[in-house]
Amino acid sequence: MLWLLLLQVLASCLWLGHSEVVKSFESSCPQFFFREIPPNDALEPQNAAWICQRYKNQYYFATLYDRKMRIPVYSAYIYQPGPGKRPKTWLVEPQLIGPTYPKTMEKEWTLLNRYNVSLEKLSQSQAILHDYKNLTGLNRGHLNPNGHHDDYSSRTATFTLTNIVPQDEKLNGGAWNNYEQQTMIKKTQGCKTTYVIVGAVPGNNYIAKGRVNKPSHLWSAACCMVDNNHIKAWAVIAENDKNQVQLLTLGELEDVLTELYGRGQVSLFDSDCPRE
Repeated sequence: MLWLLLLQVLASCLWLGHSEVVKSFESSCPQFFFREIPPNDALEPQNAAWICQRYKNQYYFATLYDRKMRIPVYSAYIYQPGPGKRPKTWLVEPQLIGPTYPKTMEKEWTLLNRYNVSLEKLSQSQAILHDYKNLTGLNRGHLNPNGHHDDYSSRTATFTLTNIVPQDEKLNGGAWNNYEQQTMIKKTQGCKTTYVIVGAVPGNNYIAKGRVNKPSHLWSAACCMVDNNHIKAWAVIAENDKNQVQLLTLGELEDVLTELYGRGQVSLFDSDCPRE
C-alpha cells in the first residue's frame, strides 16, 4: 500500500511539473515573474486556473484565467520585442477541459476532429472563436501582445483565447497600441530584463449572450532590471470604453487595483521592485 501511495504522489508531481494547467506558478513556470514571485492572491477569482502557456512543447508566458468570466485575470511575460509577421491562427487551451487532454495549446478544429471534443464541452471550459464573432465596437484584445516577442513561435503562443479579452476597438488600435509599441520602447531603454504583467478588471457587461465578460479596465505593470543595483518600474491603466491610457507608478496602480478588485491589498511584484 505504501508503494502504491508513493507512486500516486510521484505521478501527481510529474503531472504538475509538465502540464499546462498547473497548481501554482511558483512550482511550474516561475521564470516569467520578477524574482520568481507572482502577484498575491488579491487578484484571484473564485474559479481560477493557473496556465503555463505552452506551445510546441515550450512555455512562453503565464496566465491566471477566470473560468467563470471566461477571460484572463492577467498574463505575465518577459518583454523581448522584435520584427516578425503577425500570426493568424487562434488557439484554445485543452487542459481547461480536463487533465487528460493535450498539454499544449491547440486549434479548435484539432480538438473537435482529432480528440472528439464537442463544441459544447469546449465552450463550457473557456471562450471559443464563436464568442468573438459579430462584435460591434469591440475586438479581440491581447493582454500579452504578439509584438512583445521576437520569434514566430512565441508570437503564435499569444494567439490563445485564454490571453484575450473583449477590448474597445478604438482603445486597442489607438492609445493602448501606442503604449505597447512606443512608450514601452522608451521606458525599457537601459533595461537588461523587463518583467511585464498585463491584466483586465471584470466589468458589468458581457458579450456572447452573457458568456464572456467585457472588462471595465485594462492595466499593465513592468519591473525592469537595469543592473544588479538598479531596478525601475512603471504602470498604466485604461478604462475599456475610452481611447486613453493613464501612466502611473507601480504603487499607484496597486492602490487603484486594490479598490477595483476589493479583495485586499494588491501586490504585483516582489517588494524589491520600486513602488514610487
